[in-house]
Amino acid sequence: MARCRSCSAPLQANTNICRYCGVRNDVDLHGKHAYTLHNSQSDRLCPTCNIPLQTIDLELDGPFLIERCQQCFGLFFDPGEIETLLESSVTNVFKVNPLLLTNINRERFSKKRPVRYIKCPVCQEFMQRVNFGHRSGVVIDRCHSHGVWLDNGEISHLMEWKKAGGQILSEKQQSRQSRLKKDSNSQADAIISQTKIFSRPREPDIIESVASLIFKLFD
Repeated sequence: MARCRSCSAPLQANTNICRYCGVRNDVDLHGKHAYTLHNSQSDRLCPTCNIPLQTIDLELDGPFLIERCQQCFGLFFDPGEIETLLESSVTNVFKVNPLLLTNINRERFSKKRPVRYIKCPVCQEFMQRVNFGHRSGVVIDRCHSHGVWLDNGEISHLMEWKKAGGQILSEKQQSRQSRLKKDSNSQADAIISQTKIFSRPREPDIIESVASLIFKLFD
């Protein structure tokens, strides 16, 4: 049985908050390990603190460089890097735990956090706020050209989400939406095809029109 890292009391199932001392216990995940500093200053600016980001190396089966703010601890990932980190950090998940997913989101969600739009650390254009996956509880800031910004703690939130089966649930949702879209497109194609058939002039009608025109010419 897992125990609280603060008071060593047993942790209840499907929650990471100790019912005795109230401390939130982070899940022990492979991807949450020490990093090495690759570059103390990059040419990318923190969208929150407006200071140069550090480049750190997570060393996932070789160099894995991301940007980090030493002041607010936000992280900037190039396109596809979050998915790579999650794939490397959380493995062997075969089922969904809906109760744990609900508790993770409730425990980590902060009502005091204001909605804000921030600029991309690379191009300085405002990024889009996008929900990551289905029921992850994390709204990421995304620049389609340059990458994704995560506030402090959000990468841990996503790792816990995946460990609780969130990615499995998200993939099922995507498959369902893709199926519905395909069925909808098939129905639309069928309607268009039928419309073309019924709107096409029938051959007898064409003959009758030509004959009527000839009679008028010789009348």
